[in-house]
Amino acid sequence: MAQAVGLLEVYGLVAAFVAGDAGCKAADVTMETFDKNKPANADKLPVPLLVTVKFRGSISAVRAAMEAAKLAANTVTGVASEYVIPAPEDDVEKLLKLSALDKS
Repeated sequence: MAQAVGLLEVYGLVAAFVAGDAGCKAADVTMETFDKNKPANADKLPVPLLVTVKFRGSISAVRAAMEAAKLAANTVTGVASEYVIPAPEDDVEKLLKLSALDKS
């Protein structure tokens, strides 16, 4: 059975590390590689880089991690968006493995 995945998009890399740390301490989850995005309106954002934190685990653990991570990220720069996928389909799983941070 597929594990749930929580996606938390935050402003900046520091907020991503703070959120990831808080989420992993709050629940029995693992964290996957961060992803980044520099949107077209980056100059209007609190930090011109969006970073996605990805948590994996049971649906209840992912939801607990997401709550802790959101609170932590909001103490730094804030949260842009969030979503929990209870059981990702195979094609979604492939896309979740992609990361712009792997690019040179």
